Amino acid sequence: MSVENVRHYFEQFGISQRIVELPESSATVAMAAHALHTQPERIAKSLTFAVADKPVMVVMAGDARIANPKFKAQFQVKARMLPREQVESLIGQPVGGVCPFAVKAGVAIYLDQSLRRFQTVFPAAGSTNSAIELSLPELEQYSQAKGWIDIAKTA
Repeated sequence: MSVENVRHYFEQFGISQRIVELPESSATVAMAAHALHTQPERIAKSLTFAVADKPVMVVMAGDARIANPKFKAQFQVKARMLPREQVESLIGQPVGGVCPFAVKAGVAIYLDQSLRRFQTVFPAAGSTNSAIELSLPELEQYSQAKGWIDIAKTA
């Protein structure tokens, strides 16, 4: 259902038709890269954390990992991902389809600098077999991100 929420969200911008629903799973970076015929690093993965008991989403390049000291400097807490069983209830999307669009109220979204190497990236679109290709300005606009941060170490 959340792919429909994302589709509806994108209708206001006139880009809902750009969502690609794939015949195979895109639930992991590797699966999404294979299904979309692109490099894994261009997959914009959305990671969810608990920060001061509030959900925070960080969208970063597919090959990036969290640098714990940078995370702690940014958020003043140790990186603690949301438990898998809480993601859908707190974010509004299933694990494997989490994206920074049409999320529940109160989710703070940040974009990681690791994405800045690319002209376009592929975030999920609310399901385990959907995606949308966006430029970085589009990603910033449509995600309503609070800003760009630097908390990644690349592979």
